[in-house]
Amino acid sequence: MKFVDEVVIEVHAGNGGNGCVSFRREKFIPFGGPNGGDGGRGGHVIARADANLNTLVDFRFSKVHRARNGEHGRGSDQYGAGGQDKVLRMPVGTLIYDAQTGELIADLVRDGQEVILAHGGRGGLGNLHFKSSVNRAPRESTRGEEGEHRTLRLELKVLADVGLLGMPNAGKSTLISAVSNARPKIADYPFTTLYPNLGVVRLGPGRSFVIADIPGLIEGAAEGQGLGHQFLRHLQRTRLLLHIVDMAPMDDGADPVKDVRAIVAELKKYDPALAAKPRWLVLNKLDLLPAEQRDAAVKSLLRRLRYTGPVFPISALAREGLEPLLHAIAEHLGQNQPVPSVEPDPRFRDEHSV
Repeated sequence: MKFVDEVVIEVHAGNGGNGCVSFRREKFIPFGGPNGGDGGRGGHVIARADANLNTLVDFRFSKVHRARNGEHGRGSDQYGAGGQDKVLRMPVGTLIYDAQTGELIADLVRDGQEVILAHGGRGGLGNLHFKSSVNRAPRESTRGEEGEHRTLRLELKVLADVGLLGMPNAGKSTLISAVSNARPKIADYPFTTLYPNLGVVRLGPGRSFVIADIPGLIEGAAEGQGLGHQFLRHLQRTRLLLHIVDMAPMDDGADPVKDVRAIVAELKKYDPALAAKPRWLVLNKLDLLPAEQRDAAVKSLLRRLRYTGPVFPISALAREGLEPLLHAIAEHLGQNQPVPSVEPDPRFRDEHSV
């Protein structure tokens, strides 16, 4: 399935039905009075978060979504039926913006959450509402209101506790496949990861967390090099970043220190708040270094970076050093509360009513 994380759609709520002008006419009842019913409410357009979805691809080619109109009122005090609501299933983590104003309408952060995107028009009043002591035979009614019409921009930010970042081919996909149920494409060339992958790490009963792997960054991503910044938004909700560093010896003279600094610079260009998140260094592929050189290589890297935070030497492929890393992550997440969701426009409700 193609991964789509941003799309623009139109939503049209249903129009309300018109009220009816009618009078009761029965034998021996010459003045039965008005009995025209009201029109039904137009259907709402509703967004519903669905944990079984992980992409907005369903909206890629289906751009316009309409709810049903309400039925018109009828005689004999019959009210028109309300129009059927249009429910749009979206992945958990979807942000919904008004495309015209840019205001945030909703942030879908839990499975089953519902938000009205466009309200259906109210039904018109039948003539039975206009009778009075001086107007026994009203011939008045009102038309139903038009439903709301909005152009919306949908943006998906995956919900994960931990985010992986690093240069292409640093071993992020190998790591997530080694510690979770995710099965991303793994190959010996750069940019094998073309879209975010999510995996659930389970350490025991009641101890689990979600980890996200995004395509690798390179220097100049802000200027469109590589895959650019288009997937960095998926790290903005995470509580911890794991910076995967390739420690394997390179024939082309690549410098891991330069790579680390380049990634940090790209994070600051994209979002200073993202760069300020807790970030741990995970030194991968140490199994490719001779055993007697590993400690010296790690100390040299940390000295040149002047880095004093948590460091985890591992080999994702050989599954070495993963246990201490995973337990440290679980302890960190247990001590830190989840990032609060973005507050939506207060004019929109999480519940819908008939």
